[in-house]
Amino acid sequence: MQSAIKRMNVLGVGVSIEDIDKATEAILGVAERDERGYVAFLAVHGIMEAYRDAALRRIFNRALLCNPDGMPLTWIGRLQGFRDIRRVYGPDLMLRVCERSQNRPFRHFLFGGKPGVAEKLQQGLRARFPGIQIAGTYTPPFRPLEEEDWRDLTAQVQTVCPHFFWVGISTPKQEKFMAEALRRELPCNVLLGVGAAFDFHSGCVRQAPRWMMQSGLEWFFRLTQEPRRLWRRYLILNPWFVWLFLLQRTGLRRFRLED
Repeated sequence: MQSAIKRMNVLGVGVSIEDIDKATEAILGVAERDERGYVAFLAVHGIMEAYRDAALRRIFNRALLCNPDGMPLTWIGRLQGFRDIRRVYGPDLMLRVCERSQNRPFRHFLFGGKPGVAEKLQQGLRARFPGIQIAGTYTPPFRPLEEEDWRDLTAQVQTVCPHFFWVGISTPKQEKFMAEALRRELPCNVLLGVGAAFDFHSGCVRQAPRWMMQSGLEWFFRLTQEPRRLWRRYLILNPWFVWLFLLQRTGLRRFRLED
């Protein structure tokens, strides 16, 4: 089912106009109605990956929700006149959905992270939210899943049929995985690609202070934590994104939303 929440066009990607409360209600509603789909969380990095990859762009545009995970996308939304848009940060939404599903018949499945991370996350969530049902964990290989991997995963998921299938393997791998899982009819309701939330909530990686998140400086904090992995993302892709958005904003270049 496609979400009825409005979207804005950012370089051909439809970014949802919403806040964390609306996103949480929409996600819970999909599970309650026994519907299926996946939810993406977009920052500048994801937009730029989609700009270079038409197949990924279609994956984002077919998501139930394409949440504005980074502050720049909320600023762009307000610039375009969407005053109600707020950041929908993946790690925060994960906690919100887990909180709302306590002592209710909702089951969660954790897929992602390095060896041991999903198990630490499971322990942390159970301690923080008594009554939550975490039905299983799966640590995927670093390479793409092969047919044998898909058979093993499907067999494990079939035994629990989770309502919320949390995916933490980073963009764009997690979005491609979710689209393929939906195509294969993996027995779950909502797949959610929350990336670094696994590392943050398991205590394996430090989160930026809240003031840095709210002021748009989280990228700088993360760059200091993982410079070798993130330098290209922030120091090359971000300026390139600004240039392309200026072209879109001034009408010098048009980007079409593709289904």
